[in-house]
Amino acid sequence: MEKLVYALWPRPDEPSAGWAERLRGEVAEQLTAAGARGVQVNVSDDAVATAMLRITTFDVPISAVVSVWVDTVAGPVRPALEQLLAEVSGRIAGYLVTESVPMAPQWEPGARGYGFTNVAFLRRPAELDPATWLDRWQNHHTTVAIETQETHGYVQNVVVRALTPDAPVVDGIVEEVFRPEALQDVHAFYGSGGDDAELARRLQAMAASVDTFGAAQGIDVVPTSRYVLTSPTPCPTLS
Repeated sequence: MEKLVYALWPRPDEPSAGWAERLRGEVAEQLTAAGARGVQVNVSDDAVATAMLRITTFDVPISAVVSVWVDTVAGPVRPALEQLLAEVSGRIAGYLVTESVPMAPQWEPGARGYGFTNVAFLRRPAELDPATWLDRWQNHHTTVAIETQETHGYVQNVVVRALTPDAPVVDGIVEEVFRPEALQDVHAFYGSGGDDAELARRLQAMAASVDTFGAAQGIDVVPTSRYVLTSPTPCPTLS
């Protein structure tokens, strides 16, 4: 089983609300019918419009991220999936990734996931070799990120290679789930309980860790609503 992640931009003439609804509705169903073993749609929709954290390196920000699981990246399924996404989007950028799940998000089929999900696109600084960058990100920063933020789901995707022509260079894709209040409340985002001193401590620890692998530069952060339509893994028990 292999995971493919696609960053999507809408067509200039398509209303964003209708596009988001199409992606998580009819398009998701078409992806499943075309052979995807799992389909997850993250859309930057009206529910996350007030997010305090939104970063882009593009003239037009990424507006959706679609993840699909397939038996193999080779063969006829991937081109069929990409054609479906290209037909409804102004631009797509696809990546083959290896997925790591330090904290599994909760979900139920077809429903909007809890809170909201920040999807971050990371680039490796030129001064760090791939092994060092990956070690600092996965083996050191992961614990810091979970301990300094109030996350309810944490997924890391290491990019193996780009799949679509002219896909921007991306080395890692992170999915972090936060509670609804964290859209605009920095204390809710960092889980500091309204304590300014604790918030400052967590901010400092997070910034220092991020600096070790260069994630403060060249990053895109896309606030999204998360929909898991189908998954190759069992649905976790919702609390």
